[in-house]
Amino acid sequence: MSSKDALPKPVLIVLHQETSTPGRVGHLIAARGHPLDIRRPRYGDPLPDTLAHHAGAVIFGGPMSANDPDDFVKAETDWIGVPLAEGKPFLGLCLGAQMLARHLGARVYEHPEGRAEIGYYPLQPTQEGARDAARVGVDWPGHVYHWHREGFDCPTGAVTLATGDDFPVQAIRAGPAAYGFQFHPEVTYAMTCRWTVRAQHRLVLPGAQSRRAQLEGRLMHDPSVRIWIEAFLDHWLAGGMIEKSAAGGPAPGAAGRLSHAAAPSR
Repeated sequence: MSSKDALPKPVLIVLHQETSTPGRVGHLIAARGHPLDIRRPRYGDPLPDTLAHHAGAVIFGGPMSANDPDDFVKAETDWIGVPLAEGKPFLGLCLGAQMLARHLGARVYEHPEGRAEIGYYPLQPTQEGARDAARVGVDWPGHVYHWHREGFDCPTGAVTLATGDDFPVQAIRAGPAAYGFQFHPEVTYAMTCRWTVRAQHRLVLPGAQSRRAQLEGRLMHDPSVRIWIEAFLDHWLAGGMIEKSAAGGPAPGAAGRLSHAAAPSR
């Protein structure tokens, strides 16, 4: 088989509960021809020593904290050095983003007033985030879905792409293709319904939105999230190297690599 006919490489999917799924992100990656290599290190699945045989990796959210002392939490956090060292596409969502921040030496913390972000909240791109959106070809959504009560600082050597109110850092990039999002673009309507029922006790936390507000928020805001995440994943799977030229066509971008040896989450 020639390289032209080679099948797309799988994407490594890291989940944290037995019933968790990669949701919309998993569906969109699979729709682009990439098999999903789903692993749950919490239940004994190993992580690969290299991503040479993968197109990239996604670490999803979970009810645990990146600060927890569990062996699998430390192992996953340390493992992020593999995609960073190899310059492979990496995406951390909520807990996965916090693990990326921890790996790079940043703080993961609870809000000083005990506030949570559960529901749809505004997202404000930074100047660097606006440049990233130009590379992706689609603007950031104005509101995104959250389910967490911990946030993280932007690590040294990374850039903040988007900010929020209660938790200022909402999106970071480290190198050309390692991203961390505090929010949940993978969430489907069914996942929203499930989370707001099974974890409804968290809806009384300060700052959390009611179940009705979340479902109404999805009707208003999810269409723009869907458009953005489809374009973002194309950019991400290409290694974060796609630039939009003045003529509108794709051209290779110049970005230096960082040098570094489904249930609701926190």
